[in-house]
Amino acid sequence: MLTLYHAANSRSTTIVQLIEEMGLTGQVDIVDVTIPRQDGSGGRDPRNPHPEGKVPYLVNGGDHIRERGAIIVYLTDMFPDSGLGRSAGDPQRGEYLSWLFYYQGVMEPVMILKFVQIGHPAIEASLRDYDTMLTRLDEVLGKQPYLLGENFSAADLLCSGPFAWFGDQLPSTPVIDAWVARCQDRDAVRRVQARDNS
Repeated sequence: MLTLYHAANSRSTTIVQLIEEMGLTGQVDIVDVTIPRQDGSGGRDPRNPHPEGKVPYLVNGGDHIRERGAIIVYLTDMFPDSGLGRSAGDPQRGEYLSWLFYYQGVMEPVMILKFVQIGHPAIEASLRDYDTMLTRLDEVLGKQPYLLGENFSAADLLCSGPFAWFGDQLPSTPVIDAWVARCQDRDAVRRVQARDNS
């Protein structure tokens, strides 16, 4: 059986939402662990096999998968019938993977830098700047309801998450706000919020 190491209200919440969306709750054992929090609470949990004590961490027998983008690809490839990923050979496979890697390599770093108000020309030259990222999302979502077109995907789940998490603490656009609202208005989101807050 697959095992996911999860800490409530953390980056691993995205993966618990994915598991809910995919209907895999009976096929994945979710182990709640503690992690060190930014406010100084929590701590490393000896039950968590992640080499750095982080979450999410997915274990499938002898295979260990870390980082949200990698876990999303792993699960959506393993269970393609969910329709939340794009399998090899699908005409949207490249776009799907591009959004997942864009999130990990561009969106999250520039969002964190914007939130903590750190900027430098070298950062913007290599990672891009926050406004460029917003423009890219706004252009795509101004033409279609989700990143890959008409249907919600795991790419939407991952990429919309920080906007929901940070709320109005980060600049956005009406188009992006509407997309985030669509992505949050899902039964899986409500179930996971209830689980994490219980």
